[in-house]
Amino acid sequence: MNYFMKVFRGDGRKDDHGLPIAKMAAVGMLLLIFLFVAIPLYAASKAAPMDEYRTFWGLDPRITIWVVAELHLMFGAFVLGVPIFAVVIEAIGWKTQEKRYDRLAYEFTKLLSAAFATTAALGGLLAFSLFGLYPKFMTYLTNIFHDSMYFYAFLFFGETFSLYLYYYLWDQLQDRKGLHIFLGVVLNIFGTLIMMVANAWASYMMSPVGIDKDTGQFVGTDWQSLVNPLWLPLVLHRMLGNIAFGGFICGAYAAVRYMGADTSEKKAHYDWMGYVGNFVAVCGLIPLPFAGYFLGREVYSNSAVMGNNMMGGDFSWTFILQAILVGTLFIGTNYYLWAGMPRIPGSERFVKYIKYINAILLICFAVWLTPHNLPLSAEEQITIGGQYHPTLKFLGLMAGKNAVINFIILSTFFTFLLYRRANKVDSVSVSQQGNTPRIGLTVVGAICTVWLGWYGLYTYNLNPAALDLTPDKVFYLKFLGVILFSEIAAVWICVVLTLMDYGKFAQFLYLGLTVTFAVFILGPYGYIVMAVANPILRNISFSQWSMLMTCLFLVSTIDIFLFKGAKEVGRMNWGHVPDRSQYALIAVCVAIVLNIGLMGFIRSGLRDNWHIYGVLQDTSPYSYTPTNFTMAWVVSLCLVIFLGTVSVLFWLTDLAEKKEKVPAEAKAAVPEEIATGKLAKRKV
Repeated sequence: MNYFMKVFRGDGRKDDHGLPIAKMAAVGMLLLIFLFVAIPLYAASKAAPMDEYRTFWGLDPRITIWVVAELHLMFGAFVLGVPIFAVVIEAIGWKTQEKRYDRLAYEFTKLLSAAFATTAALGGLLAFSLFGLYPKFMTYLTNIFHDSMYFYAFLFFGETFSLYLYYYLWDQLQDRKGLHIFLGVVLNIFGTLIMMVANAWASYMMSPVGIDKDTGQFVGTDWQSLVNPLWLPLVLHRMLGNIAFGGFICGAYAAVRYMGADTSEKKAHYDWMGYVGNFVAVCGLIPLPFAGYFLGREVYSNSAVMGNNMMGGDFSWTFILQAILVGTLFIGTNYYLWAGMPRIPGSERFVKYIKYINAILLICFAVWLTPHNLPLSAEEQITIGGQYHPTLKFLGLMAGKNAVINFIILSTFFTFLLYRRANKVDSVSVSQQGNTPRIGLTVVGAICTVWLGWYGLYTYNLNPAALDLTPDKVFYLKFLGVILFSEIAAVWICVVLTLMDYGKFAQFLYLGLTVTFAVFILGPYGYIVMAVANPILRNISFSQWSMLMTCLFLVSTIDIFLFKGAKEVGRMNWGHVPDRSQYALIAVCVAIVLNIGLMGFIRSGLRDNWHIYGVLQDTSPYSYTPTNFTMAWVVSLCLVIFLGTVSVLFWLTDLAEKKEKVPAEAKAAVPEEIATGKLAKRKV
């Protein structure tokens, strides 16, 4: 209890400047709130109380809200994503008793504490700006969500106290790690609930429920408004996006610190920190495209008009830009791993595979970003015979894109496998490891079987009438079920082969079969289905994702047992990588920030000229859909402001660390007799 009392008195853990963080945060928040309250009050003073729309100094209110909301979302993604892997890394350190994990988790948390007050301030600015610039809309939204807004405030206080306790008590609870990790889990629970509540407000604007058709008033329940049709897919998409976003930001921070490090120890630490941040980011990035597809599918199911506008209307070209950014993330991540090979003794034998993986990534990337229709002049259309290229038009369809994104992810996973075993001499016998691999592989095989079997039975027995198809289309569903059943058979064949000490062959067999089924069979099959039974393409996409995830799960488990206790060629030479690998970390950080800004524009812009889609229309002069040019400069502006602010926060952290070392170094330079006062006594 004394520890907790110290925290609230302000004499607990100090920040790097020597001031209690709680006091600094309180003073900073008061100043920021004073400034942010003045802004909407000034805007309100320039308009009549009954105005539906207001402006701030004549600026476009839509772009004003856009910039503030995007910055708040970016900082919020960082604040919500970092605690997840900070707690996981701390738990790993506690389990393995390796202090470097604890230090890394603390450094991540220190970055989090610097960004938390900024996130809260931007949230306050966003709320004040919304009420000041769009009073009618916010009144309508508040009438629906006022109860959840109170709950949101409670959650915010809970997250704040949890963060301070988790950060302040780090040293004091070193001997009670279980309690400290519990505080971190509580912090993540509060953060996740905050995100879920806020996502309900945003998703409701796209998929309103409980509205009286005659009066346009909300007559539903609070639970209906929160759990609206797009709430769950948006939560899943943002949760994975936050993890990837936070990881790439931490990776970029480590890259900058690595290139500025002046000792080999610092270089080794920040090299390892960058690798961990990148690894965590990729764990969130791999399933992210499928979460996005799930969200897009539900948008289309909720409103065909909104869905068509998303993929084939005003926002179709923004998805080409999004494809470029996603491809940049995967290629940049692979390049970082390849450039980091010199730090691993024995990695030379795997360098020959890089060119093949690179070829796969570039070909798939080209397919991934190819549009269905091209922006052509009249002369160009005459030359190729129409708006669509006779060959490339097929690469712009979802069947092809679903196939190549699976191939990109599996190729990235293969790179991680090579990276992981690069310094291992050879695999070990699984059959001689006792019952652990037998139990572990059986459990993993059972999980894969349940997942694939459930969906296989569903598709095999699905009535085509449920998809508005004629009975003769049942063959296409049954074929998909057979593919999934074949994948289940491959799971158990690979489990048995691994237990018989053919683990490497089992890994390549299952990887090869997954690529064959998900890419080279279901990819072309998707084109056939699009022509004769288009709704089944959704089932194909989910089947491809299911096979991909079971492949990652099973092959990773096999790899763990294959190299458990394997001899190493040598120790990892952390800190011995070229600077270009660190530039790759910075590049993927820029790409993820641009991507989150772009997708925020798409999600909000899909409502067109509606505040709440189909219910409350935007009748202001600013209700038009911005052009891609406007989108580009606004998102770029948000990128510069966000990374600039983050850089300043990280620079202050670095500056504080340097100041902290000066007294210790000065004391060490003074002779012990003078420092202790013995010399003065001797003179007396």
